[in-house]
Amino acid sequence: MDKIIRIGTRESQLALWQAHQVNDLLTAQGYKTTLVPIKSEGDIDLVTPLYEIGVQGIFTKSLDLALLNNRIDIAVHSFKDVPTQLPQQIVQAAVLKRGPVKDLLVYKNDTSFLDQPDYVANIATSSVRRKAQWLRKYPKHQLHNLRGNVNTRLQKLAAENWDGAIFAVAGLERINVRPSNSIDLDWMLPAPAQGAVVAVCREDDTFCREACAAFNDTETALATFIEREFLRTLMGGCTTPISAYAQIQNNTVHFSGELCSLDGSRFFSISREASVEQAQYLGQSAAEEIMAQGGAEVVAEIRNAR
Repeated sequence: MDKIIRIGTRESQLALWQAHQVNDLLTAQGYKTTLVPIKSEGDIDLVTPLYEIGVQGIFTKSLDLALLNNRIDIAVHSFKDVPTQLPQQIVQAAVLKRGPVKDLLVYKNDTSFLDQPDYVANIATSSVRRKAQWLRKYPKHQLHNLRGNVNTRLQKLAAENWDGAIFAVAGLERINVRPSNSIDLDWMLPAPAQGAVVAVCREDDTFCREACAAFNDTETALATFIEREFLRTLMGGCTTPISAYAQIQNNTVHFSGELCSLDGSRFFSISREASVEQAQYLGQSAAEEIMAQGGAEVVAEIRNAR
């Protein structure tokens, strides 16, 4: 194993944490590795809302190009940031065992405003999914754009006159920066593949594909495949308020999916179950049912609004 596997990663603390997980899994097998930090477009422009800069692949494009140009051998991504269609010549090599999937609210003072129906709270997030879900539950609240890595967003929250901001539990807990003034949002269904980390490599790189296959978590891979098929069938991306979560218990996949209009006023949800052996089309069929029930109209409106 004289070959050194070059692991590409974004430069944020969270991205480096994820890359180190892959690094440790490879070195545990005896492989030699090195980390190669690469800046992404999503890390450079921290002002423009994601839905205005063609978010599809914005956090993965730079790493994918480095992979195709043979500057790196493996790219490590937050799976929820990865487009449902991978670039040609790039394949999914391994999905790591999933971490926490929930979202949470970091609040400024207390959470009493959540129980005050007439209070107009100011809540920050860059996610259209979180915005739509929040407005569905709290239609009077004002939502504000919040970009940057986890630490930047926490600093921004502290500096602004906001009541709170929404984050992924995994993002804060993995780098040990979850504040005590935070609560899990149990009612908020996560983004497809939230909490999962994926390693991709070149299609013709059998060495890296075999190296990564050893730590692929089959349950997480199946669950995220179902969620991403739900997303793909609804023709969605990070600019569409789509949520999906698949859990596997006792050889049964339990799936929940949601589609919201941008303002949260219209809402479609679905729950399905299937055995692991018959779950391949679970996400796709659930999305097709939502489309038939009127979701297609909402998806069309969202696409026209971009």
